[in-house]
Amino acid sequence: MATLLKVDSSPMGDHSISRKLTAQFAASWRKAHPGGEVISRDLTRTDLPPVNGVWVGAAYTPEDARSRDQREALAASDTLIAELERADEYVFGVPMHNFSIPSTLKLWIDQVARAGKTFSYGADGPKGLLTGKKATLLIASGGVYEHGTAMAPLNFVTPYLKAVFGFIGVTDVTIISAEGTAQLMSGKVDRQTFLAPSLEKVQSHASL
Repeated sequence: MATLLKVDSSPMGDHSISRKLTAQFAASWRKAHPGGEVISRDLTRTDLPPVNGVWVGAAYTPEDARSRDQREALAASDTLIAELERADEYVFGVPMHNFSIPSTLKLWIDQVARAGKTFSYGADGPKGLLTGKKATLLIASGGVYEHGTAMAPLNFVTPYLKAVFGFIGVTDVTIISAEGTAQLMSGKVDRQTFLAPSLEKVQSHASL
C-alpha cells in the first residue's frame, strides 16, 4: 500500500496558500492511489523542542545504553523519523519566512537529520539513508523569487531544502512555487484566480 506523508508548516490556517496546495496534492494523490494512506503532520500543532546537549548526547549513545532521560529526549525524533521511513512519498507545504523556512520546519529538520537514522558517515563521507523516496515541495512566497529575477538571490528556501533532503537520501525532489502572494493582501488579484495555475500544476504532478 502506497503511503504519503503530508507536512504543513504555515501558521496561517485556512488563509494559507501552501496548505491549500498540500490539500489539493493529497486529494489528487488519493485518487491516483486507491487504498493508499496519507499521514498528516501539522508542525504548528506539534511541540518540537530545540535540539540541546541531552539530545545530542542521546543520539550518539548506543540505543541499548541510553538512560530514561535520553530516550525521552529522542522520542519526538523517533516518531518523526518513523513517519519518513514509513512513507513512500512526501509533500511539504512551505511558506517563505524572511527569505527562509518557518521556524517550525527548521525544528523538524533538526529532529530528523540524525546520524545512524537518516544518514551515516563512512569512508566516502556522509550517506543518506532515506533512499527510494520522492518529495514535492510546495512553496508560497509574498514576492517573486524566480531564477533570473532581481529577488532570486534572496531565495534561501529552495537551495536549503534541496540540500537537506539530498543529505538524508531524498534526491527525487520536485518544487512547485506559488509566488507573489502579496497580491492577495493588496487586493490586486482574487484568491481563486491566483491559485488556479498552481493548483493545476499540483493536481497534475500528484496524479503521476
